[in-house]
Amino acid sequence: MSCGEPHETDCSEVLDHLYEFLDHEMPDSDCTKFETHFEECSPCLEKYGLEQAVKKLVKRCCGHDDVPTDLRAKVMGRIDMIRAGEAVPEHDLTAAPPEPQQPVAPRRSAASPSPQES
Repeated sequence: MSCGEPHETDCSEVLDHLYEFLDHEMPDSDCTKFETHFEECSPCLEKYGLEQAVKKLVKRCCGHDDVPTDLRAKVMGRIDMIRAGEAVPEHDLTAAPPEPQQPVAPRRSAASPSPQES
Protein backbone atom coordinates (compact mmCIF):
# COMPACT_ATOMS: atom_id res chain seq x y z
CA MET A 1 0.00 0.00 0.00
CA SER A 2 1.26 3.44 -0.80
CA CYS A 3 -0.47 6.76 -1.11
CA GLY A 4 1.78 7.68 -4.04
CA GLU A 5 3.23 10.72 -2.27
CA PRO A 6 6.91 10.94 -1.36
CA HIS A 7 7.62 10.69 2.38
CA GLU A 8 10.78 10.70 4.45
CA THR A 9 9.78 7.21 5.62
CA ASP A 10 8.35 5.01 2.88
CA CYS A 11 4.85 3.55 3.32
CA SER A 12 6.16 -0.01 2.90
CA GLU A 13 8.65 0.49 5.74
CA VAL A 14 5.92 1.86 8.01
CA LEU A 15 3.58 -1.02 7.25
CA ASP A 16 6.34 -3.64 7.59
CA HIS A 17 7.09 -2.40 11.12
CA LEU A 18 3.60 -1.39 12.18
CA TYR A 19 3.31 -3.95 14.97
CA GLU A 20 6.67 -2.94 16.40
CA PHE A 21 5.30 0.60 16.56
CA LEU A 22 2.00 -0.53 18.09
CA ASP A 23 3.82 -2.64 20.68
CA HIS A 24 6.30 0.14 21.55
CA GLU A 25 9.21 -2.09 20.52
CA MET A 26 11.16 0.41 18.46
CA PRO A 27 13.51 3.25 19.31
CA ASP A 28 11.98 6.67 20.03
CA SER A 29 13.61 8.14 16.92
CA ASP A 30 11.81 5.60 14.73
CA CYS A 31 8.53 6.22 16.57
CA THR A 32 8.85 9.91 15.78
CA LYS A 33 9.40 9.13 12.08
CA PHE A 34 6.31 6.92 12.06
CA GLU A 35 4.18 9.55 13.81
CA THR A 36 5.28 12.12 11.22
CA HIS A 37 4.41 9.68 8.46
CA PHE A 38 0.93 9.11 9.89
CA GLU A 39 0.35 12.88 9.94
CA GLU A 40 1.19 13.03 6.22
CA CYS A 41 -0.31 9.78 4.94
CA SER A 42 -4.00 9.02 5.45
CA PRO A 43 -3.90 5.42 4.04
CA CYS A 44 -1.19 4.43 6.52
CA LEU A 45 -2.98 6.28 9.32
CA GLU A 46 -6.14 4.33 8.47
CA LYS A 47 -4.24 1.03 8.51
CA TYR A 48 -2.64 1.99 11.84
CA GLY A 49 -6.06 2.80 13.30
CA LEU A 50 -7.49 -0.50 12.11
CA GLU A 51 -4.60 -2.55 13.51
CA GLN A 52 -4.75 -0.63 16.78
CA ALA A 53 -8.48 -1.39 17.09
CA VAL A 54 -7.91 -5.09 16.36
CA LYS A 55 -5.15 -5.23 18.96
CA LYS A 56 -7.43 -3.63 21.58
CA LEU A 57 -10.25 -6.03 20.72
CA VAL A 58 -7.98 -9.06 21.04
CA LYS A 59 -6.65 -7.80 24.36
CA ARG A 60 -10.16 -7.22 25.67
CA CYS A 61 -11.45 -10.62 24.54
CA CYS A 62 -8.38 -12.79 25.07
CA GLY A 63 -6.15 -10.83 27.42
CA HIS A 64 -7.23 -12.59 30.60
CA ASP A 65 -5.70 -15.99 29.93
CA ASP A 66 -2.51 -16.78 31.79
CA VAL A 67 0.29 -18.00 29.58
CA PRO A 68 2.15 -21.04 30.92
CA THR A 69 5.67 -20.06 31.99
CA ASP A 70 7.34 -22.75 29.87
CA LEU A 71 5.44 -21.63 26.75
CA ARG A 72 6.49 -18.02 27.32
CA ALA A 73 10.12 -19.14 27.71
CA LYS A 74 9.95 -21.16 24.47
CA VAL A 75 8.45 -18.26 22.51
CA MET A 76 10.95 -15.75 23.89
CA GLY A 77 13.79 -18.17 23.07
CA ARG A 78 12.62 -18.45 19.47
CA ILE A 79 12.29 -14.66 19.19
CA ASP A 80 15.83 -14.26 20.51
CA MET A 81 17.10 -16.81 17.95
CA ILE A 82 15.34 -15.01 15.09
CA ARG A 83 16.66 -11.61 16.19
CA ALA A 84 20.19 -13.06 16.40
CA GLY A 85 19.84 -14.40 12.85
CA GLU A 86 20.12 -18.03 13.94
CA ALA A 87 18.32 -20.82 12.15
CA VAL A 88 15.17 -21.83 13.97
CA PRO A 89 14.63 -25.59 14.08
CA GLU A 90 11.33 -26.99 12.85
CA HIS A 91 10.82 -29.15 15.95
CA ASP A 92 10.18 -28.09 19.51
CA LEU A 93 13.51 -27.27 21.15
CA THR A 94 12.43 -28.28 24.64
CA ALA A 95 10.51 -31.43 23.82
CA ALA A 96 12.07 -34.85 24.11
CA PRO A 97 13.50 -36.04 20.79
CA PRO A 98 11.07 -38.17 18.83
CA GLU A 99 11.36 -41.92 19.38
CA PRO A 100 13.07 -43.68 16.46
CA GLN A 101 10.61 -45.89 14.66
CA GLN A 102 11.46 -49.54 14.13
CA PRO A 103 11.34 -50.63 10.50
CA VAL A 104 8.27 -52.69 9.76
CA ALA A 105 8.69 -55.81 7.66
CA PRO A 106 6.35 -55.95 4.67
CA ARG A 107 3.30 -58.09 5.29
CA ARG A 108 2.78 -61.10 3.10
CA SER A 109 -0.55 -61.68 1.53
CA ALA A 110 -2.22 -65.06 1.96
CA ALA A 111 -1.78 -65.76 -1.76
CA SER A 112 2.02 -65.36 -1.82
CA PRO A 113 4.05 -68.38 -0.71
CA SER A 114 6.56 -68.06 2.10
CA PRO A 115 10.25 -68.59 1.26
CA GLN A 116 10.14 -72.16 2.67
CA GLU A 117 7.18 -73.11 0.42
CA SER A 118 8.86 -72.21 -2.88
